[in-house]
Amino acid sequence: MAQGEALDATGRLCIFWIPPNGTSPPGGLSLKKSITVSQIAAVAAGNALEFYDFTTFAFFAIQIGQSFFPSSDDSGKLLLSLATFGVGFLTRPLGGVVIGNLGDRWGRKPAMLLCFGLMGLAILGLALTPSYSRIGIAAPFLVVGFRLLQGFALGGEVGPATAFLMEAAPVERRGLYVSMQFATQNLSIMAAGMVGLILSNAMSAQQLSDWGWRIAMLLGTLVVPLGFFLLNRLPETFHLDHAAPRTKITRVHLRVAVLGIFMLACGTISTYTMNYLVTYGTHTLGLPPRQAFGATVTTGLLGMLCNPIGGVASDRFGRKPVMLAAVALLLLAALPCFIAMTVFKTPLSLYAGGAVMAAFVGISLPPMLIAVSESLPQSLRSGGIGTVYALSITIFGGSAQFVVTWLIGVLHTPLAPGFYLSAATILGLAAIILMHETAPAIAHSSEP
Repeated sequence: MAQGEALDATGRLCIFWIPPNGTSPPGGLSLKKSITVSQIAAVAAGNALEFYDFTTFAFFAIQIGQSFFPSSDDSGKLLLSLATFGVGFLTRPLGGVVIGNLGDRWGRKPAMLLCFGLMGLAILGLALTPSYSRIGIAAPFLVVGFRLLQGFALGGEVGPATAFLMEAAPVERRGLYVSMQFATQNLSIMAAGMVGLILSNAMSAQQLSDWGWRIAMLLGTLVVPLGFFLLNRLPETFHLDHAAPRTKITRVHLRVAVLGIFMLACGTISTYTMNYLVTYGTHTLGLPPRQAFGATVTTGLLGMLCNPIGGVASDRFGRKPVMLAAVALLLLAALPCFIAMTVFKTPLSLYAGGAVMAAFVGISLPPMLIAVSESLPQSLRSGGIGTVYALSITIFGGSAQFVVTWLIGVLHTPLAPGFYLSAATILGLAAIILMHETAPAIAHSSEP
């Protein structure tokens, strides 16, 4: 008989045996095949390409607002643009539920391919939509429609991609493998920031508003064929046994979902606050775009480097200690970093403050996602992760940049992002404390 591994409803690691005739074990679990580094890179590459498209919208919020939204003042255009950015988050839970569950029925690979195709269509539509001055009110309606499609695709991508990475990983390296989900997101953020930096230095402010931001988006569509090629070569890590009964959702699963939403709320608010630093640098600190875009490169680089550190550390020391330490340090650093930015108002203070916060966020995120993943059975994993992640993003992440801009105006202080980020870390710490340790070796060693 061949030996395999699975998780029960409480997230505990169990061992099962596959009969010699090769039939699937109960619950549709399949024996893990050997997964190459290039195949893991394919999932990571697809994830990076999708997040590049999604986050580019945030980085060019000012320019997009000027293209599509009529308003008498720049702040009004910015708020309308950020509201449209937030609209994309409304369909993320729908994508998480629909496509995530398809990943639990069709398999991880078909679900990822579907998401990637929808994302390519949405980004092409956004880049080619004429401005308000050309087609009038149809322009903002088209932009909102493509943003809704974008959000649906990205909401559905996280569940099957994370499930694939976890199922492909050796038990003792799950944290490292799943950290690639965030590392490639930060790679895409850094790439989008570098594109924005190059364009803002090569073009005038008017050119950037008229058509420069469209170039940044169209660059994302150029890599769609490569993404399809890489994803299509993946093996499948999950095969459902239709004869086996579907795993029922229990109170244990619901508790994991609620804690996961609040843990990831801390991570998503922190992430989108980091993404907001470009807008914060130009709109609040008065820095030119060519300097503000450097903050994205810095935060993306630090996040990309620190994500694997968080994953490896969680494999070694457990998920909870790493999450608690990183989020506590972020709480201590958030407000001082924004104070330094507002006092000095220099590119260096913007980059340094962003780098410090991005490092702590980068370390904390992988153990958060792997803890939720390890707490769910395989037959609910893709849909469960997708739904929890999408709900957290929608409720807390999608509104973060709009709320921060609104708070700056209402409180009349540029320190508002620091206050909001600090509140998010307190919420995250409370959820982490209530979460059980899920790292297999740590969890089993702590049992009586």
